[in-house]
Formats: sequence, C-alpha cells, structure tokens
Amino acid sequence: MASPAPAPASDLPTRFAAAVAMIAVAVVAVYVGGWLFRLVVVAASAIMLMEWGDMHRVPRLWSYLGAILLAANLLIVPEFLFPVAEMDAEISTASFDPVWPGFAALSLSAVVIGLLARRLTMFGGFLYVAVPAFALLVLHWVWFAFVFWALIVTWATDSFAYFAGRSIGGPKLAPRISPSKTWSGLVGGLVGAELLGALAAYWLELGAPFLYIGGFMGLIAQGGDLFESWLKRRAGVKDSGTILPGHGGMLDRLDGLLPVVLATLAFLMAGLWSG
Repeated sequence: MASPAPAPASDLPTRFAAAVAMIAVAVVAVYVGGWLFRLVVVAASAIMLMEWGDMHRVPRLWSYLGAILLAANLLIVPEFLFPVAEMDAEISTASFDPVWPGFAALSLSAVVIGLLARRLTMFGGFLYVAVPAFALLVLHWVWFAFVFWALIVTWATDSFAYFAGRSIGGPKLAPRISPSKTWSGLVGGLVGAELLGALAAYWLELGAPFLYIGGFMGLIAQGGDLFESWLKRRAGVKDSGTILPGHGGMLDRLDGLLPVVLATLAFLMAGLWSG
C-alpha cells in the first residue's frame, strides 16, 4: 500500500518574512519622504507596468519604453505641480487644483505609449498604474500621515481577509474569478480595515472622515484585489510576477492599495476632511 503523499509545506513563513521586509521599506520611505519616497514609488510603478505588459503578452520593448515614460512622468510632473520642498501653509480644496493637469499629462502619455505599441492594453495599463501612483505622491505632499493611513487600511484588509478566510472558510465570494476568496474573508477584511483604520486615524490625528471610513476603504481594496484576480484569470496566469517571494508580483501586493489611494485623494479633493 503506497504511503500518502506529504502535505505541501506552508508558505506562511515566506509570506511573513517578505511582508515584514516590504512593510519596513514602505515605512522608512514614507517617514523619510522627499525624493526617497518618490523614487520608491517610481520603482514600484515601473515594475507594475512591466508586470502588466507581461500579463497581456506585450513585447518587452514596449513594456520597457512604457516603464521609462512612466518613470519620467512620475519624476517630472509631480515636481512641477507639487514640489518636494514646497507645501501650502494651509491645505484647502484649491491646493488640489494642480491634480487635474497632472492627470491630463499622464493621460497624454498613456495615449502615446498606446499608439506606439499599437496596444489598447498598454494605454489602459499605463493609466491603471500611473494615476494612483501620482495620487500617492500628492497625498504624501499634503501630509505623510494620509499615506500611512492608506497603507494601514490596505494591510489590515489583506491580513484580516487572509486569516478569516483560512480559519473560517465557508461560501466562495467569486469562484469564477478567485476560487480562494470567501465571504468570511470579505467580512474579516472589512472588520479589520474599520478597526485599524479608526485606530490609525486617531493615532495620526486625522479626524473625520478617516475615523469612520476604514471599512468602506476595505471594500474598495478588496474590489481592487478582485479586479486584478479577474485580469490574471483572463491572462491565464497565477501571479502577476515573481519578484516578491510568497506574494507573487508587485501588482499582486499593491492591487488593493491603488483604488484606496485614489479614494483617499477624492475625499480630500471633495473637501470632506475636517482637518
């Protein structure tokens, strides 16, 4: 009688070690700020666009050119509109007026790389990565605490959803898109985002509405995660890349943060922050 096959080794230790390293890099970059933070954002964004190109089977030449164009945009456009060394003495809705020219510049670059590559997917991928990356740089320019809050909410969503799904299980959330995701994981992610979002907002002295919208942001983060899962399912790949041990690619780790960053900036631009 053949002996049963050994159970596959858990990837939790690898995931944990990689997560700690990523969190450490993110925290140091956000806290130090300035050009260090911008360079980290540029590097991560370029990698994400390369992964996007690979998922959609775009020739590497166009992915490389797209990454270079994206990096140039994220280094030049924010510095022209939101200089590192300058900040408004008092933040108001008018402080965000330059965001729209920034989005326009990124959209123009997206059209250029799309036309050069003759791929609509490169146009969409450029915007998918560049717009949230630009928004992240704007948030840091306003106050680095907003970046910390967005990161904490996203991390809480991912962590609570992972452990709730693993420990509770139950009905699948979207089996055709992501077979591993469950409704218990969704609820766990929302609860974690609400709790840690409120604690982070209190600790960082952000006030309303950030004391109360962690759960809403957790829902947005999980929507971003599902969207990327749908993209991978269409492309026939398990992960967007292999750069992060136990986590896959950069897109796999930041898919939830991208929409959270945009939503956070939208709250500020709408004048909903009490200050």
